[in-house]
Amino acid sequence: MLTNRPYTVALIVPTGIGAAMGGYAGDALPIAKAVAASCDRLITHPNVMNGAQLYWSMPNALYVEGYALDKFAAGTWGLQPVRRNRIGIVFDRSISDELRVRHLQAADAARATLGLDLTDYVVTDLPLGVELRTASSGASWGTIQQPDSLLRAVDKLINVAGAEAIAVIARFPDDPGATILHDYRHGTGVDPLAGAEAVISHLIVRTFKVPCAHAPALSPLLIDPEISPRSAAEELGYTFLPCVLVGLSRAPQFITTSQLSAQGIWHDQVDAVIIPESACGGSGVISFARSLHTKIITVAENQTRMAVPPKMLGVRSITVNSYLEAIGVITVDQAGMSLDSFYPQIDRLKECQ
Repeated sequence: MLTNRPYTVALIVPTGIGAAMGGYAGDALPIAKAVAASCDRLITHPNVMNGAQLYWSMPNALYVEGYALDKFAAGTWGLQPVRRNRIGIVFDRSISDELRVRHLQAADAARATLGLDLTDYVVTDLPLGVELRTASSGASWGTIQQPDSLLRAVDKLINVAGAEAIAVIARFPDDPGATILHDYRHGTGVDPLAGAEAVISHLIVRTFKVPCAHAPALSPLLIDPEISPRSAAEELGYTFLPCVLVGLSRAPQFITTSQLSAQGIWHDQVDAVIIPESACGGSGVISFARSLHTKIITVAENQTRMAVPPKMLGVRSITVNSYLEAIGVITVDQAGMSLDSFYPQIDRLKECQ
């Protein structure tokens, strides 16, 4: 069915699962750029868009934190596009003075060169105590020892400083495991930080219903000339903050079903979802799959540490080998044509019994 509304695609690469594309520092950005150029509106999340000090602004892309994306897919929350957000920064108390200055200089640079709107910052009253974990599958996750301290800092930014979006900078362990870190830097492992980052942003978004993203604070690593191009963006300096600030600057606000808005974007407006074939177990994908008109497109070559294909869950999907093929599928769908027309053999019509 053709409508006059914008053709909308959700591009999802779950974080911390070792995705061959999208599992490193901004390496899914080329995919996002191409998908955004092939549709009217792209909905995606920080794991896809964040490239440490590198980023690429796309006017038709909506930067939506993972927990909020799940709520959107379930139809509980809608997305309200904005012209700009005032961004507040939370610093973990355990960050050294020198490393905090480096991040503040990055924030001031974003104000001076990109015109971003930032509030005064807040330092947590206790060290957050980030701990990193690895699941048996190889996926990364983590915890923080002082979640209440984080929530108090965010509350102050919102209610005193007037922040509309939150960037969190937490001190992460410098050596999450020599083998894990080595493999990740050389393009064969899982991002050891991603799972804990998701825990931090999920907590804030669930509690305050505002856009949020995280930038880890780490000491610079020793130079290694053999670094993989996919992880090289993280080798450029002292901070991963620039991409987070750019993403949050125009991240949509969240509206609930009790705040229905004619201008908001809701889950039933999503025409297609693109997801790695082995990573279909997330609640967002399962929610989108319940819609009769939303196409689930799974990409086989984007291998992950998960083993949850669509058939295991009874999800109807269109399986393609590559993101280039996925872009072809959404191009055909947007043009209002049947995919059957693009195969060499077409079955004859049968009488409906």
